[in-house]
Amino acid sequence: MPLRSQPLAAVSATVEVQPAPEAGAPASVPTHVAIIMDGNGRWAAARRLPRIAGHREGARALRRTIEAAIRSGVAWLTIYAFSSENWRRPAAEVLDLTGLLRHYLRHEVAELRQNGVRLRFIGDRTRFDPDIQRDLVAAERETASNTRLNLTVALSYGARAEILAAARRVAEATRDGRLDPATLDEATFEDFLSTVGIPDPDLILRTSGEQRLSNFLLWQAAYAELVFLDVLWPDFGEEHFAQALADYARRERRFGARPA
Repeated sequence: MPLRSQPLAAVSATVEVQPAPEAGAPASVPTHVAIIMDGNGRWAAARRLPRIAGHREGARALRRTIEAAIRSGVAWLTIYAFSSENWRRPAAEVLDLTGLLRHYLRHEVAELRQNGVRLRFIGDRTRFDPDIQRDLVAAERETASNTRLNLTVALSYGARAEILAAARRVAEATRDGRLDPATLDEATFEDFLSTVGIPDPDLILRTSGEQRLSNFLLWQAAYAELVFLDVLWPDFGEEHFAQALADYARRERRFGARPA
């Protein structure tokens, strides 16, 4: 089934990376929005459809969200597409999900590239079949020069595993004499995370009414604003994205500082 709704070329906004707000400053448009896309299975079950139908409709919702992010002036968008725990799902569903990923990589990346979207992938990509791993590398390479929207896709990703892997790399660097442990601070530690070079999310939103992070960007979410929407991901559209941004804009971000 096709994933396309409308050409991304119809989106005409130009995005500039915005500086992080100072403590106590009112929030406006977040520089970085991260999304836990939840509810595909429940959407399909409510319609007595196979789960893959929910995942396909969720892919269409992602296209709408990319368009909405560009129009809104968001510079960075990160999506939780496939968690490390998702490998425990029934083999048939995992096969359907990886097949959908193949389709997206082979039929959608060209248009993303033409419309200025840069793709990055975080997570343990070694668990995917070799052809998918090659397609992930190719997608990153083909879109590396784009600056209109930075789209990071978390695949086979778990935040605890990411932090543990970073700690191992820190230990190895110390052992090899490349790092003095006395100089290790938060900024240095972040250089060992898979999100190095990506700003922390200003806003994390989750669909489906669930209110938890589910092992997503635990380090990076330290000062993120959280928004939970009672809408299943396949039904998510520009109006819901705008609702989340409006909620964010009403908040005063203090980053631990006392109010003025």
